Amino acid sequence: MDASFPSTDAPWRSGLRGARANLWPGLALQLAALALVLAYYNEPRVYGLLTRLVAVRQSAGLGYGMVSTAIFAGVLPFLYIRAECGIAGRKPQYSWVQGLILTAFWAYKGLEIDVWYRLLAHSFGTGHSPATIAIKAFLDQFVYCPSFAVPTVAAAYLAVQDRNGFLADIRTPGWYRRRVLPILISNWAVWVPAVMIIYALPTPLQLPLQNIIIWFYTLIVAHQTRSAPALTTSGAAVVF
Repeated sequence: MDASFPSTDAPWRSGLRGARANLWPGLALQLAALALVLAYYNEPRVYGLLTRLVAVRQSAGLGYGMVSTAIFAGVLPFLYIRAECGIAGRKPQYSWVQGLILTAFWAYKGLEIDVWYRLLAHSFGTGHSPATIAIKAFLDQFVYCPSFAVPTVAAAYLAVQDRNGFLADIRTPGWYRRRVLPILISNWAVWVPAVMIIYALPTPLQLPLQNIIIWFYTLIVAHQTRSAPALTTSGAAVVF
């Protein structure tokens, strides 16, 4: 998820600017994910490897999603950001405590996403017909993400960066429009095509592919933003 939270531009302008910034890196991610899906269905060695992953995934149950998402979306991006800041001689964007909190948050998110994928499979089947993929992708990106997934990510990152500023900001009218909408618009450029590719795989492989995409996507965001704005108690953006 994009961890930058612009506060001065119109939300749709901020979102479109983020979408343009994510366009080419996002396309590379989508093509890599598509290549993996095509290899799964057409290359016996890839099919065999991923079939073994399915066995591990099913034996681990819901715990797999918590651990894998915590690693791919929490630990690895945090270590990358720390290393990048150290090489550049900048103050780290997040402290170790903040990194631990975000990792715990992504562990919860892994459970949430896993349950979401299972719910869609139970409701609409496990097939990969165009209609099934389209329904799942629509509900994912235009119901689940706007109503819950993106707002909770925005709230978590803002709260970790500046708890007092977040509490003041969230009480200010228009919080969703200012803080969530720009992230949502910019993320659509990557995730609308990505989830259509994800839902083309069997349900046990959807979360592992999502983890790979979110890992690289988070690294892209970290490289693009370099430092993310926090909030003062007045709601103004400041930069670490």
